[in-house]
Amino acid sequence: MAKMVLLAAYVSLNGTDLSEYTRKAELTVEVEDKDVTTYASLGWKEVLGGLKSGELSLEFLQDVAATEIDSIMWPLLGTVVPFAVRLDSSAVGTSNPQWSGNVLINGWNPIEGGVGDEAAVSVGYPTSGAVARATS
Repeated sequence: MAKMVLLAAYVSLNGTDLSEYTRKAELTVEVEDKDVTTYASLGWKEVLGGLKSGELSLEFLQDVAATEIDSIMWPLLGTVVPFAVRLDSSAVGTSNPQWSGNVLINGWNPIEGGVGDEAAVSVGYPTSGAVARATS
């Protein structure tokens, strides 16, 4: 089994490569389980998959200078934008798939941290619509 260390992951929001600000990325997708148990189930719970959903969680190092991360993210607040993430910044392929879709920018934390902490911003954006996995 191959092992991997994340060294150069790729993160894009609204067509802008934000990898240089990103130090953590996590894409989770799930399917709600719907209980369809009946008396004919003979005491065993039966489930079917329901609605799918996802979340893109990111941690950025904050930069409030003109044209940097704060000025990129602030105007996106309240909008649905495209995203793309992959484990490595190299080209998309069978060894480097890309996951993409849309997310709702439902928050931004311009100031986060305590005395002596690095200025960082942690966010979690819900997906809107399908999340795709591409290898080409």
